[in-house]
Amino acid sequence: MSAHGHSEDGHDFAHPLPVPMLLAVFGALVFLTIVTVAQASFDFGKYDVAIVMAIATIKAGLVMAFFMHMAFDKPFNVIVFLSSFVFVGLFVIFTLSDSAMTSESFEPKIDDVVPAVVEM
Repeated sequence: MSAHGHSEDGHDFAHPLPVPMLLAVFGALVFLTIVTVAQASFDFGKYDVAIVMAIATIKAGLVMAFFMHMAFDKPFNVIVFLSSFVFVGLFVIFTLSDSAMTSESFEPKIDDVVPAVVEM
């Protein structure tokens, strides 16, 4: 058994990345988080959800590629992992399209209470 978790054939499990690359990815994630928060101040109408989801997908892709080391993994594992994103996207699209067909707005409709008339 090896001393520091290294395998006997000389290959390490982890893929060490240079610190400047990790800091650049971290900076990009911070920047995209700031863009997401700033986007909440603007009204893009029906494109709000699409914009936020696009930014979140880019951030998830950066985390997946560099912090989860998928950029250096076997192609089959990358395909399986990315296909899960495709299926989640399909589920979200179908859910949003169904809710758009069945209701005009996501806000609840509150009926005004009519006071009862007391007869004497």
